[in-house]
Amino acid sequence: MEHILKKLEALRQAALQGGGEKRIEAHHHKGKLTARERLEVLLDPYSFEEWDMFVEHRCHDFQMEDNKIPGDGVVTGYGTIQGRQVFVFSQDFTVFGGSLSETHAEKIAKIMDKALQVGAPVIGLNDSGGARIQEGVESLAGYATIFQRNVLASGVIPQISVIMGPCAGGAVYSPAMTDFIFMVKHSSYMYVTGPDVVKTVTHETVSHEDLGGAVTHTQKSGVADLAFENDIEALLEVRRFFEFLPLSNREPPPFKETSDSPDRVDLSLDRLVPMNSSKGYNMKNLLTKVVDEEDFYELQPDFAANIIIGFGRMAGETVGFVANQPLVLAGCLDIDSSRKAARFVRFCDCFNIPIVTFVDVPGFLPGISQEEGGIIKHGSKLLFAFAEATVPKITVITRKAYGGAYDVMSSKHLRGDVNFAWPSAEIAVMGSRGAVEILFKKDLKNKEKIDAYTQEYGEKFANPFVAASRGYIDDIILPHTTRMRICRSLKMLKNKIIENPWKKHDNIPL
Repeated sequence: MEHILKKLEALRQAALQGGGEKRIEAHHHKGKLTARERLEVLLDPYSFEEWDMFVEHRCHDFQMEDNKIPGDGVVTGYGTIQGRQVFVFSQDFTVFGGSLSETHAEKIAKIMDKALQVGAPVIGLNDSGGARIQEGVESLAGYATIFQRNVLASGVIPQISVIMGPCAGGAVYSPAMTDFIFMVKHSSYMYVTGPDVVKTVTHETVSHEDLGGAVTHTQKSGVADLAFENDIEALLEVRRFFEFLPLSNREPPPFKETSDSPDRVDLSLDRLVPMNSSKGYNMKNLLTKVVDEEDFYELQPDFAANIIIGFGRMAGETVGFVANQPLVLAGCLDIDSSRKAARFVRFCDCFNIPIVTFVDVPGFLPGISQEEGGIIKHGSKLLFAFAEATVPKITVITRKAYGGAYDVMSSKHLRGDVNFAWPSAEIAVMGSRGAVEILFKKDLKNKEKIDAYTQEYGEKFANPFVAASRGYIDDIILPHTTRMRICRSLKMLKNKIIENPWKKHDNIPL
């Protein structure tokens, strides 16, 4: 027995040491934590239960049989965050550059399978040089087994990817299929082909950072949701973010006690919307003032900023928020904002998270580039997402709700449960001047007539009364009562039951 215990301890120490002191020191020199240090920050103290610490690769080519390290480049298991269960894997760059082998993939697949069975989220800490070249097709098969599990887990358990180092080639597709992607500035990157391949094929010279760094993916591509300054900040923010999410689609979103009264009013909201309808205002001020304790967790703030998405709490319950941002492109919907919001709406619907929508939208962004880019298809993604959603849906029109964009933004006609409007709401096919110029083309040269028609059109539609008279708006509310009215509506809708027709799956316009 003593011999076995000594062997066990030797193997355990070898696994804990990873790639050895020199590689760990080099890792630290880059400002990065090791795979195990990252899990210590992410998880509650002493909650981590590790699996497969002693697993080794099975490769015998290229002298690999003489180079085996217990754990094979990834630490896997489960633990808790704020006492709530989560499964994790953390790739170890100090072991074979974190490259994925057959057994490395099997370890990840095992914890994903168990997470699905017990109904707990999966958080992956990605830091890998890609497929292990020495293994060839076995490594590629390993990626595919993970991809398959990503797909099966989608909509069943939340999946979060944290990119904390390189993530290239086939490795990027697993994070891409997860629900949320967080990155670390200046030390993580994602791309299908690296700078050397790009230079060979297209003769373009580009750095790792410019091709697939955190700034690129949070501002230009929209692939990542947020980027943080370092490993510790990223992991602490993931802990905070995790508190908004349910453990699975079988559980309600988490409840957090709050001293913020659901009946709280905020008189400053009465002055939020400018008298001049062409002036912008910051919709984020409304969001922070209506949620519990001003705690709004925004996602993708630097991508498609003309729409805002994120989580907050109302009376302690998690709520997903979608809101037009009048300060950017006047709040118009375009290709990027439609894709951004549609994916978020679908996530909320998957996991029983109510959706509150704030509307100030003059329409879809016009232009040749938008039409050639497929705004028709992309815009319909958001329409499809809202129409398909069966969770409680509450909509507040703060100002403009014009044209098809009015329909798209969770209107009553898309099974909106409760639809409010502020007195400043304008619900019409288009703005007064544009409508008059179409309706009265023959009088365009007569300024007095056009001005009179514009005023008449404005008096009829630059208010919420016509929509309210049709029942498309349930009530016209005072802005300062917005939080109270939303909280009451959410309480009323708590036991809402509605089902879509049976189908194998829908065919969203991808």
